[in-house]
Amino acid sequence: MQRPRAIRRSVVPAALALGLLLGAAGGAAAHVEVDSPTAQALAVDARVAFSAEGESSTAGIADVKVVLPVGLAPADVTLVEAPAGWTLTPTADGYAVAGPALAPGAAAEWTVEVRQLPDADSLVFKTLVDYSDGRTDRWIELPQGDTEPQHPAPALALRPAAPGATPLAAPGASASASASVSASASGSAPASPSATATLSAVAEAPAPKDGGAGGAGGGGTSTGAVVLGSVAGVAVLAALVVLVLRRRKSAA
Repeated sequence: MQRPRAIRRSVVPAALALGLLLGAAGGAAAHVEVDSPTAQALAVDARVAFSAEGESSTAGIADVKVVLPVGLAPADVTLVEAPAGWTLTPTADGYAVAGPALAPGAAAEWTVEVRQLPDADSLVFKTLVDYSDGRTDRWIELPQGDTEPQHPAPALALRPAAPGATPLAAPGASASASASVSASASGSAPASPSATATLSAVAEAPAPKDGGAGGAGGGGTSTGAVVLGSVAGVAVLAALVVLVLRRRKSAA
């Protein structure tokens, strides 16, 4: 049984509209995604995975540039996994992963390890995807109210930090502190001239005398020496007087 002509006429436009809608949805779905099994604030050595879908049927992805959010530095990121031949290069505000161009339509997938995730609710990674033919897709837009951006920047939601989690010290500060501790422990740090002079004076000064019996004994020894010296002097003087008197008597 054939359908009425009026029904056929209404079905064809509806099918075309559905096809256009699905095509548009497929184009909008192509974007950069970010995910992490340890998506938690202040997580240490967190693995973060990215996937940039290839949107060109004639050119492949050759490199991807990522802008790091506030709280992350290029030195905090190391490459864990990437397409064959791809490497990570730090940039002024993030990093770039690049290598031999992928096949047209293939997604660029890579994983990095972050020294520590910031203490935040979410992280936004603005991303530029460069193709072998010079085309660049800019996934850098942020939501504005209820309006979804056409090229949204990938965002990673973070769970609250674990109890007791604290920010790690900066690598440079840790190294400096370790060097100071090592220098103090080994005694290799040079002392200031004034400190050296003070220590030398203290080392060469005589030990202080006790205020008890020992101190009194030390004082008594000095006094006795003075008294004995005085007595000896008087005895010598008396002997001289006697000697003079005897000589006078002999002369008379």
